[in-house]
Amino acid sequence: MSIKKSLFISCLLALVFMGCSPSYDVVISDGHIYDGTGEAPFKADIGIKNGTIAFIGDIKAQGVINIAAEDLFVAPGFIDIHTHCDRNLQSQKSEIRSAKNYLLQGVTTVVTGNCGGGTFRVEEYFSKLESLGIGPNVMHLVGHGTVRASVMRQEARSPTEEELEQMKKLIAQGMAEGAVGFSSGLFYAPGSFARTEEIVELARVVKEHQGIYATHIRDESNYTIGLKESIQEAISIGEQAGLPVEISHIKALGKPVWGLSAEICEIIEAAQARGVKVYADQYPYIASSTGLAAAIAPRWVQAEGKMGNRLQDSELLPRIEKEIAENIERRGGPESLVIVSFPKNREFDGKNLLEISQIIGKPIVATAIYLLLKGSPSVISFNMQEKDLEHFMTKSYVLTGSDGNIQIPGKSFTHPRSYGTFPRKIRRYVMEKKWLTMEQAIRAATSLPAEVLGLENRGKLQEGYIADIVVFDPNQISDKATYAEPHQYSEGIQFLFINGQMVIEDGSYNGTLAGIPIRANKK
Repeated sequence: MSIKKSLFISCLLALVFMGCSPSYDVVISDGHIYDGTGEAPFKADIGIKNGTIAFIGDIKAQGVINIAAEDLFVAPGFIDIHTHCDRNLQSQKSEIRSAKNYLLQGVTTVVTGNCGGGTFRVEEYFSKLESLGIGPNVMHLVGHGTVRASVMRQEARSPTEEELEQMKKLIAQGMAEGAVGFSSGLFYAPGSFARTEEIVELARVVKEHQGIYATHIRDESNYTIGLKESIQEAISIGEQAGLPVEISHIKALGKPVWGLSAEICEIIEAAQARGVKVYADQYPYIASSTGLAAAIAPRWVQAEGKMGNRLQDSELLPRIEKEIAENIERRGGPESLVIVSFPKNREFDGKNLLEISQIIGKPIVATAIYLLLKGSPSVISFNMQEKDLEHFMTKSYVLTGSDGNIQIPGKSFTHPRSYGTFPRKIRRYVMEKKWLTMEQAIRAATSLPAEVLGLENRGKLQEGYIADIVVFDPNQISDKATYAEPHQYSEGIQFLFINGQMVIEDGSYNGTLAGIPIRANKK
């Protein structure tokens, strides 16, 4: 578990006079190698040279850096296919851009632009990341919501032919500038206002650039069309447009759909049997997190950006209150909705809707409307069952994704998934519950997302591949973040290499910003 730097002056002088240098920049010796493919581990050494994996086998030579890994597991760096790191990666503060909460989970690449929120100005975004320096590698999705809002604002209608053409041009721009695909958030406004036909037409542009379609589906419960119908819609879009579908954080959210995981998987597997490429990502928690408005406000109330006006319209209020009450119940009741990141009143952070209603002396629905009018905070919502979580997790086409953001320890509450997703899956669901094997869990975080994203030289420990490598201690790896105390870094990641550069050293972040934007088709 120790690291030794072969930088003794006498040795260096000898090498200079001999006209030679160490064979490798880094040698990781005698580790348990999980190569990312799902195959059984094996013992071997890994030599890194010029940012790539130069050799895997029995290495007799020393490197500039030498890591004894006889008690450690060595795997490809984890790829988080679903994050919301876009804004924080552009921070002026390097401590934020480092994404330390991801590095300490073993993550070497994050995908941004999810749920329809990604910019179509991809070259501008990537250039900024390059100029600032970033912790992990970044791939990006052009967002349907961003594109639609730029052309139609928050209009709750179908686009005209001219508007559709404008959206196509913006998506084509983003794809040409290096986006790996196109994301939608059909549960959220303004994506929820789009008909299936609109998404199909836009996805066909993505197909021309060999991209993927990643979607936060229209309904994860029974808000509108239903969970099964939403899965079918996502598949239909991919099938009609002819491109792979990646279903975001697959789940059965709320009492009305608990137990439907088997039927959902049957729908997906039937599509796969027809030749449709369908994948899904999942975070290993039974609580979700989103904006309070997204969770409980009817979409028609949000249309045209006039939610504030409608919430104060006495004629509309009875209908709104009824639908909000139904949505609160759908989410598991007021006790299950915990307020997070509410700058208007930090006293409410970490308290549920029932507790806040008691503090301010208002009924539950009136309290919810009060919060919506005061800025609509985020919420953590406890709305899933472990039996559904397990059923999805064990499927070979389900990837690991955090649905999180870059965090630094602070006062505001957040979902623990931003700090603990990858170690939690290994500790709780591999080592403790034994729902799946270590090989399966590592594949779901490495070669499987690389396959979805079309990465041809990352996601596996293979000679010639980029040296994105995680070295972790199986006895120590663990998530520490909890719902009550979320700002706690995971433990057990001993070493992490991004593009061949060491960023985690003996369990600590060393300050290196080794990440790069990865432009699609320019791996």
